[in-house]
Amino acid sequence: MGSSPTAGTMEISDLPTPAVVIDLAVLRDNITRMATVHPGTRLRPHVKAHKCTSLARLQQDAGHTAFTCATPRELIGMATAGVGTDLLLANEVLDPQRLSQMAHAQNTTQVTVAVDSQDTIRAAAHAGIKNVLIDVNVGLPRCGCSIDDAPRLADQARSHGLEVRGVMGYEGHLMMIADKQERREKVREAMQILADAILRVGGDIVSAGGTGTFDMYDGTAVNEVQTGSYALMDTYYSQLGLPFRQAMWVLGTVISVSPEWAVIDVGLKALGMDHGDPSIDQHKVWFCSDEHITFSPSDRVTFPNIGDQMRITPAHIDPTMSMHSTAFVVDGDAVIDQWPIDLRGW
Repeated sequence: MGSSPTAGTMEISDLPTPAVVIDLAVLRDNITRMATVHPGTRLRPHVKAHKCTSLARLQQDAGHTAFTCATPRELIGMATAGVGTDLLLANEVLDPQRLSQMAHAQNTTQVTVAVDSQDTIRAAAHAGIKNVLIDVNVGLPRCGCSIDDAPRLADQARSHGLEVRGVMGYEGHLMMIADKQERREKVREAMQILADAILRVGGDIVSAGGTGTFDMYDGTAVNEVQTGSYALMDTYYSQLGLPFRQAMWVLGTVISVSPEWAVIDVGLKALGMDHGDPSIDQHKVWFCSDEHITFSPSDRVTFPNIGDQMRITPAHIDPTMSMHSTAFVVDGDAVIDQWPIDLRGW
């Protein structure tokens, strides 16, 4: 019996499925395109979209030294890996253990935490966090204080010895407005809230944004943009006609064929489903179950055979990446590297 294939000699056909595969050339092109629009610290890439320090290093190589994190695990993992010099947790946290771990990370990198209440301010200060952003609600009914409350919270943060670096807000409710001009107008309205907030709060940072609105901040006060999905993409954002291509798929194997449909070994446990079903190029997805996708081919392609491998495009990249432990990096059909998805989970 021969030895198991290793990265460098492995082909895609050798991979156990389901498996995350990333086209390195497409990924690099996406990173370059975004860095051209938002160079250096103008972009604060959001690592929640890929949860992978190896990928974050490519973003750092493109000139981005500030990063956004969604969970303490992501921030601590980035600091431990030595990726980024300015890490923002764009989320409210009350857990004293996690806050203390992030405070410890301040020995090697700058750490900033979002706050939107007296409770989150006290928790951050008690744990030894040094820097905060005041999280302001710009229309998404999630975290964020009102603009009228922002100055009071900034004063409270400073009274606890915290450095208030500025404000942030997330216009997630605007990302998928189909009409680009309408989306742009509503983004400007939302960003005006942050422009007013920074005048009342103080600091240097006005942070906002996502992939769907990445090019809509000219003439606004925003000076750093928190895009994440652009690097790998998904079917949700592909609807908007953005200049970024799909770079990641979940590879699956056809395990059953019937006269009218086929079944592949990628299911709910391998895909983020909150944005709907995944897609298979030139095929119709019927439904997903725990370990399977039932699908049928279009009239333009040959019906698949048992054992055929196919690429599944997820509807939502962030939770899909979090379901896997390894990404296989490919050049054509050759597997050229393996990246741990080392920031997954909480």
